[in-house]
Amino acid sequence: MTQVDVLLGLQWGDEGKGKIVDVLSPKYDLIARFQGGPNAGHTLEFDGKKFVLNTIPSGIFNEKTMNLIGNGVVIDPIILKRELDNLKAAGHDPVAAGKLVIARKAHLILPTHQLLDAANEQKMGKNKIGSTLKGIGPTYMDKTGRNGLRVGDTTLPDFKERYDKLVEKHKEMLAHYDFQYDLTEKEAAFFEAVEFLRAIPHVDSEHFVNGYLKSGKTVLAEGAQGTLLDVDFGSYPFVTSSNTTTAGACTGLGIAPTAIGKVFGIFKAYCTRVGGGPFPTELEDETGETLRSVGHEFGATTGRARRCGWIDLPALKYAIMLNGVSELIMMKADVLDGFDTIYVCTHYEHNGETIDYMPYDIISVKPVPVLKEVKGWKTDITGIRGVEEIPAELSDYIAFLEKELGVPVKFLSVGPDRIQTLTLG
Repeated sequence: MTQVDVLLGLQWGDEGKGKIVDVLSPKYDLIARFQGGPNAGHTLEFDGKKFVLNTIPSGIFNEKTMNLIGNGVVIDPIILKRELDNLKAAGHDPVAAGKLVIARKAHLILPTHQLLDAANEQKMGKNKIGSTLKGIGPTYMDKTGRNGLRVGDTTLPDFKERYDKLVEKHKEMLAHYDFQYDLTEKEAAFFEAVEFLRAIPHVDSEHFVNGYLKSGKTVLAEGAQGTLLDVDFGSYPFVTSSNTTTAGACTGLGIAPTAIGKVFGIFKAYCTRVGGGPFPTELEDETGETLRSVGHEFGATTGRARRCGWIDLPALKYAIMLNGVSELIMMKADVLDGFDTIYVCTHYEHNGETIDYMPYDIISVKPVPVLKEVKGWKTDITGIRGVEEIPAELSDYIAFLEKELGVPVKFLSVGPDRIQTLTLG
């Protein structure tokens, strides 16, 4: 049997996973998304065009690659239909090409899940999590509460009755909020999209993926969000609702831990975060604004401005440990082109100690970053196409990170297009 390679983010999401999955997809027979929902915004650029994928795996632009939306994903049929309609209009139709399948056990996001999401955020006020309001948290709550609806349920004769029962429960919950809503339009769009969903092949992802492995085919598991948003190991409660780590690939696809092969960990040359929650290296000054402006740091799905800061090594070491990362991929190095000096957080000052790990509580007691100064390269690297062209200062920066993190950097991104990706080593 072959093994499943895993590709995931090591920070607070938005690391550029979609681009790298697209770059790597020619090497794989199957790309399988294993967790999260349409709060993901995987941006891909090539041939002068830009695409943002929310639910669909990022391997769909490679003609030979099959793509699976796994059982660990939560699916909004309306958003999925819109996404596929937009792709079709742009000349890419993975359904007609037979290159997209969906796990029967993936849970459905209902319009009332979105209402509950919005109502809860409104109630929390200034203490809100910073949800994308896509209904993802409430959907995972119904999943773990054993009330949810799954993709496979859409083919059952009593699907409408199941839907009505769950919606009634949601309406009873909404009655406790001072929240106004009208379901009519959204509900009509939902059932239209469910009809569309029924036309996409449904599979048992556990048998589907393991069948690929048994036949010697190559599989890449694609994560969403980032390790520091993991519901168990992230900056709780400012996290997402699923397991974003390598372990999530096992439960999100139905594969054994022994089936895991390489683990690709993606990180930016600096750091960003969307929404609320702790961010030790955040720069709330002109430098942070420069990173945001030059890096176009606005959410691909929501358009929200991302908070920006220097790279955080204690957090990266933590993410590498949790995921068993075997190869690193550094993104958006070009955003730092204009800096004479850049900084790296090597330690935290926390509770009177200097530590090099992420402690349990970084919310009520904020870590103070200990920064190391690194010389910038002050060179436009977006046109680089060979490793021999990499500035010495950037090579030194990469070598420093490799030494500190104990894992090699195998790929370097110097721009948003798929061709602006260098293989190192």
